[in-house]
Amino acid sequence: MITRVGIPSVWESTAEKYREAFIVCLLHQIPRSGSGMNPSMSGAVFTAQDPRTGAILGSYADADDETIATACRQAADAAPALRDDHLRVALLRESARMLRAAGPELHELCGRETGLPPARLEGELERTCVQLELMADVVAEGSYVEAMIDTADPSAPVAPRPDLRRMLIPIGPVAVFGASNFPYAFSVAGGDTASALAAGCPVVVKAHPSHPGTSGQVAAIVLAAVEEVGLPSGTFSLVHGASSRVGEALARGEEIEAVAFTGSLGGGRALFDVAASRPRPIPVFAEMGSVNPTLITPAALRERAAAVAEGLTASVTGGTGQFCTKPGVVLVPEGDAGASFVDEVVRRLEAVEPAPLLNARIHEALREAVAELDDDPDVERLTRGGDAGANRGAFLHAPVAYSVDGAVAAGRTDLLQERFGPLVLFVRYEGIDAAADVVDALEGQLTATVHAEGEELDDLRPIISRLEQKAGRVVFDGFPTGVAVTYAMQHGGPYPATTAPAHTSVGTTAIRRFQRPVTWQNAPVGVLPEALLDDNPLGIWRAVNGQLTRDPV
Repeated sequence: MITRVGIPSVWESTAEKYREAFIVCLLHQIPRSGSGMNPSMSGAVFTAQDPRTGAILGSYADADDETIATACRQAADAAPALRDDHLRVALLRESARMLRAAGPELHELCGRETGLPPARLEGELERTCVQLELMADVVAEGSYVEAMIDTADPSAPVAPRPDLRRMLIPIGPVAVFGASNFPYAFSVAGGDTASALAAGCPVVVKAHPSHPGTSGQVAAIVLAAVEEVGLPSGTFSLVHGASSRVGEALARGEEIEAVAFTGSLGGGRALFDVAASRPRPIPVFAEMGSVNPTLITPAALRERAAAVAEGLTASVTGGTGQFCTKPGVVLVPEGDAGASFVDEVVRRLEAVEPAPLLNARIHEALREAVAELDDDPDVERLTRGGDAGANRGAFLHAPVAYSVDGAVAAGRTDLLQERFGPLVLFVRYEGIDAAADVVDALEGQLTATVHAEGEELDDLRPIISRLEQKAGRVVFDGFPTGVAVTYAMQHGGPYPATTAPAHTSVGTTAIRRFQRPVTWQNAPVGVLPEALLDDNPLGIWRAVNGQLTRDPV
């Protein structure tokens, strides 16, 4: 039997012909017609579970190949309409407005599917809306196209220079893979979708199987916004899938021009390999996690050990340790001060109640990681707690801490890998050179953090330089969890943190992933985009003969 889940009240005023298209069903997903999704009932069935209890919340079907192919074709058909900046700005802002209005209904189901508390969901939904509105502001301002004009110069050195005009255009339909740990902000209407739509690219989202009902409800809101502003239905669509087949089929979609992914190294690398093996390879912008090393110096412990311990505990356990920016490897100095600091963090961690992980797979992976470290003779277990829910079907786990000698860690890169969940490894170092050896053993990271005092900075410059080479964001005297949605944010880093270290998945420059440059040489005025016309009718910033200006040519 197919059963409706609650339809957010924001849709109640939508015309009747739209409302029936946006029904969220328990067995297969919206909409039934006229939407570009049209899911099949023939795919493999998977279930959503409440991670707090293990209770089954509903069953969903994997999209079949025909459904995925249809979504990709309709996305390509919609692409020309998205070249209209005004319609995209309206879509982004209307989506944010409707999401805010639907908040209470969304949170009710999302809380059951993810186990996340109401305050977290409210904050995350607001972040999602802020992302959409910030992208709308960027598009409305217009300079994101990076217009450049070099006027013709017959006397240029070497050879006469033609008239050259360059700007960024949309890359084409984008496949977005929703994340498990952020059901709003990195999922259906999250940063990848917002930045792709802002660039002018239609989006096909693969919902994460951990929160399929929430994904369907959010998709319905975005689809309602698409209809409201008058864009084609193929502008946005959603497919479900718990099997790798669905993701692979989407990444192979002939019309898909780029993939955006947030998740595990295994999942991101698999998509990268699929995209590279296509007859016409496409880019994959995969954010795949990080151990986010944190270096704490003796002076920092001397001046503010208690404050650092408090902040570190919150950063390790926030979201039950399921943030990609969780500090998973913490370098602390050998000696009494370092030992006392670790003891204080352990005391705080053991006072944190077991909390739900997002799904059974993450729960089992953490249990396996704990068992592996418990059996490692080089590693010392510091906390008592562990799995707290397996005996009753829940996915609960307590924070876990371990300790290892820095010389051992520097020679064992297997210890310096991400372990998703509330687990932290303290690495004891004797002297800054020993700490640098551990940093050298690290792979690419999203973030790196340094807690130090001013008098130490001269001696720390070499290791800070090493951290800059390893990470996309270097944090000083703070904590890496919490990624601001702003202009200067870099959320990315060298492989294996991401597959594209030149780009970010958070902030305004995330749009750049889904654009490509085109140069018009000696082009007639009638074929030039408005952004490249002499009189600059859009009033945007442009580089004219190397000078940044808003003036006409």
